[in-house]
Amino acid sequence: MTSLPRTLLQMAGAALHPSPLDRSALLLIDPQLEYVTGALPLVGVEGAIAEAARLLALARQHGVPVFHIVHHSRPGAAAFDPLGPYAAIIPELTPRDGETVLVKSLPNAFAGTDLHSRIQALGRKELILAGFATHMCISATARSALDHGYRTTVVHAATATRDLPHPTGKGVVAAASIHQATLAALADRFAMIVADAAALADPAG
Repeated sequence: MTSLPRTLLQMAGAALHPSPLDRSALLLIDPQLEYVTGALPLVGVEGAIAEAARLLALARQHGVPVFHIVHHSRPGAAAFDPLGPYAAIIPELTPRDGETVLVKSLPNAFAGTDLHSRIQALGRKELILAGFATHMCISATARSALDHGYRTTVVHAATATRDLPHPTGKGVVAAASIHQATLAALADRFAMIVADAAALADPAG
């Protein structure tokens, strides 16, 4: 009888609970119009925005430091043109006064930014990630977070991705498959995955 697969984290006996709010910082990654009405519309983005808004409200309620991280390409680029309309933050996720906004130019939010030093200055050792896109900037940032010494939680319903061409040219890989496979890969070693914001509000529930 074949046993069920186990993650590397399970095999190592690592703590599998979600990141506690009182020890975490929230990273909202690329919550920008490019993914809604721009060049890179995501499958299920409306639901992911709504869940990210619930997560943001939860973080604010509990005094969790919030980092809004946006992507800027070069002016005139096909996507994330900083001078164009789609680099703007999605209205439902607008930063409040006092919340940090960082600009990045690579998928990994730590690359070329002072994100790590800013989080260190707050004394937070855990991260909660939400935003876009699952397979790209969420994955790259979660993987880099491990290298920087953080324990990370990704909120499943507060991220989304898009269909991609099959790498061998044979059709299309559906966004749902990419989303699930990316989160499964992160859960093997890099992050806890929780269903939604409610799982962070009530970890025992």
